[in-house]
Amino acid sequence: MTLRIGNASGFYGDRFDAMREMLTGGELDVLTGDYLAELTMLILGRDRLKDPGAGYARTFLRQLEECLGIAHERGVKIVTNAGGLNPGGLAGKIRQLADRLGLPVRVAHVEGDDLTARYPGTLAAHAYLGGFGIAACLREGADVVVTGRVTDAALVTGPAAAHFGWQPGEYDRLAGAVVAGHVLECGTQATGGNYAFFGEGDVHRPGFPLAELHADGSSVITKHDGTGGFVDVGTVTAQLLYETGGARYAGPDVTARLDTVRLTQEGPDRVRIEGVRGEAPPPALKVGLNRLGGFRNEVTFVLTGLDIEAKAALVRQQMSSAWAKSPPAEARWDLVRTDRPDAPTEETASALLRLVVRDPDQETVGRALSGAAVELALASYPGFHVLAPPGKGAPYGIFEAVYVPQDAVEHVAVLHDGRRIPVAPAHDTRVLDDVPEPPLPEPLPPGPARRAPLGLLAGARSGDKGANANVGVWVRDDAAWRWLVHELTADRFRELIPESRELPVTRHVLPRLRALNFVVEGILGEGVAARHRFDPQAKALGEWLRSRHLDIPEALL
Repeated sequence: MTLRIGNASGFYGDRFDAMREMLTGGELDVLTGDYLAELTMLILGRDRLKDPGAGYARTFLRQLEECLGIAHERGVKIVTNAGGLNPGGLAGKIRQLADRLGLPVRVAHVEGDDLTARYPGTLAAHAYLGGFGIAACLREGADVVVTGRVTDAALVTGPAAAHFGWQPGEYDRLAGAVVAGHVLECGTQATGGNYAFFGEGDVHRPGFPLAELHADGSSVITKHDGTGGFVDVGTVTAQLLYETGGARYAGPDVTARLDTVRLTQEGPDRVRIEGVRGEAPPPALKVGLNRLGGFRNEVTFVLTGLDIEAKAALVRQQMSSAWAKSPPAEARWDLVRTDRPDAPTEETASALLRLVVRDPDQETVGRALSGAAVELALASYPGFHVLAPPGKGAPYGIFEAVYVPQDAVEHVAVLHDGRRIPVAPAHDTRVLDDVPEPPLPEPLPPGPARRAPLGLLAGARSGDKGANANVGVWVRDDAAWRWLVHELTADRFRELIPESRELPVTRHVLPRLRALNFVVEGILGEGVAARHRFDPQAKALGEWLRSRHLDIPEALL
């Protein structure tokens, strides 16, 4: 018996017509949508400050306007975390929509994740719940299930547990569903989007993925026929490595062992996932805290032609003098050398000097900065101009992860008829620790090498987890793996990525995926909402790594 679960959203703002495309493009049993991320929780928190009835993903409700009838007609269940900070509010809106459309749709929601009252000074504090609240709603006949903060994979483990009758403690089955859910959660990243080897398929408009789940926890990742993109072992490997750490991938219901995953290309656009082992979950739940950190502003000065370094030094000195009486709490300057000598266009003759300021006071980063920058227009380096004048300063957020005991959270399934079903915490837990590094294969024998970019051989995908970044790197054959695992150590990673040289870098080895996963602690400052660096979510950190040159054996090139 196969359960077909699709995905129609990887983030708040994803392709609007994906829901209709997934519902009409082929057979489905369940359609999921992931709308939440660390930054999204901050955005929804600010929405709720303006309107206590807000706090959910409004685009989801608009999608249902045209798709709820299709889902009902085709018997497709919908499961989404679009409830954000207000799952009960969104569930009520969906009931109103169903009544207006004349559809007998049963809507349930999951609550208990909101711990904001326990953390004074936070804008939003939410525990990451598991999938058994979703399962309880579906077992009681819900057609639509709305959640707040659950783990992304819970959108798949919940329907799978309901459909197959899985109970807590069936760790291998649950772990298989977690892995499938992790592949689906970011939508088109599993079908060729953001993929290192994107030139190997048509990714102009990749379709959204779906998983065919089986009762033993194994699955096949695929997509609807006729949609764009492609699914192969590489696209699935890339997504498996995305925003993970070591071999143990922990969640509220189970810890999945990523070092046990086996991937097989079963056919065109079909990758089988099997062999996943599971362990008891950790005793604590992760809680994401979002709070306002102050105000930030930025301005980018354009430096053209000769004497780039001297021009940058001049404007830095002038700006520092202008705010000498009331400097911002933090000022960060970055000179980006996009210029070329003897350039054929003005753009390619120009470098960018980016200034980012942060302070608890909006005036300090707003009008004071704007005035200082604008007043230099006729009094600074030759060719002075900026990409855009600075604004009045915008609030920024800070993300922090804390942990609470599983039994400290009241996980509740709220059914369509108002009944409330408590969901018990995990009855068995295991303290999370790292898996010892597995035995490494023999290195390649010595031979001629050529200086070349790592990306000629290896793929990579990177992302953020709070203040940390992860970079997954994989290769596609055993010979390349024998070279990579010995060459790309944590120390070599620090050499290639200078920003990481003073930071803790941990390497995790995943031989079955021929992959290494690096976690760089603190490189993102206080998280994506604080916008600490040029690439605040580390989305392109992996591509930077692939562009760096190493001595690669000629036999592999």
